Amino acid sequence: MTSIVVHVGITAVASALPEREVTTADLQERVAAASGLPLRAGMFARATGIDRRRVAADDEYASDLAVRAGRRVLARAGLDALDVDLLLFASATRDMVEPATAHVVQAALGSRAHALDVTNACNSFLNGIDLARSMIMAGRARRALVVTGETPSRAMRPRLDGLAQARTAMAGYTFGDAGAAVLVEPVETGGIVDVDSETHSEHWPVGGIFGGGSRHPRGDEHTYFTGDGRRLRGIFEKIGIGLLERVAYRTGLGWDDYAKVLVHQVTVPYLRRFIEVAGVPADKLEVTVAELGNLASATLGVQLARVRDQLRPGDRVLLVGLGGGVSLMTMVWEVSS
Repeated sequence: MTSIVVHVGITAVASALPEREVTTADLQERVAAASGLPLRAGMFARATGIDRRRVAADDEYASDLAVRAGRRVLARAGLDALDVDLLLFASATRDMVEPATAHVVQAALGSRAHALDVTNACNSFLNGIDLARSMIMAGRARRALVVTGETPSRAMRPRLDGLAQARTAMAGYTFGDAGAAVLVEPVETGGIVDVDSETHSEHWPVGGIFGGGSRHPRGDEHTYFTGDGRRLRGIFEKIGIGLLERVAYRTGLGWDDYAKVLVHQVTVPYLRRFIEVAGVPADKLEVTVAELGNLASATLGVQLARVRDQLRPGDRVLLVGLGGGVSLMTMVWEVSS
């Protein structure tokens, strides 16, 4: 009989960034030149608050970033890839439509785990951690490696047909590339102590990359991110605070009870608005968006890797995910002793 697992937590975390760095000023200059448009100096930077971001090389794929982060997290835990029996590639980006990118990652790592993709826009990585936890608690896995590799910079529109198109394309100019990985397994104390989510799927057309599936299987036009960033922000503001209030009510935890609050970051103005509306103390955040851009689902993984060495047993971290579709998600993780 399979024993019941009570505590499941994150036992190691790592991230990976491409070497190439592109400033927002250089990005705007390239788009303006390709478009033949007189874009106002600093237009992209003012709209996003993003100064620079990392961009994958032409021969560097989502799986490469995931593999790099995966190798680092296994090394930090002193484990071999064969010690993992569940591998989830949890990302908004994939190498290809078929097969699952998890198999590309697994082949590179040398694992033989049950491998599959988990995709839910910018909440993919958080969903992957939750799925890994659930499978371990159900006795379907013992140790899971959850990886993400995001290359959303390839969904940036390289040229604009006119200034009107800049509004729907601007969200794409926030993107940066990154990878992240975590190990999820049973722990003696703490672990992931609370998970909540809220989905409002009626808003799915507001933003996304609509190509590559059965609706738009071919052609470049639908491979670029298109969306109304202002509408998306309004939707998240309207429905997000209720989710945070539920977590506080259910757990009895307030901002002072968290060592860190990690939140998906799209732009600097968006993050400032989150601080204002949610009331979270700014010093609880790990701000990455100004120097790395919007990393899609890798955002929380990169932030977690940055703060991990500051955390001590018993410290709690609140992770807040926002994803197109739209979905919101929270996860409370307590560092195990």
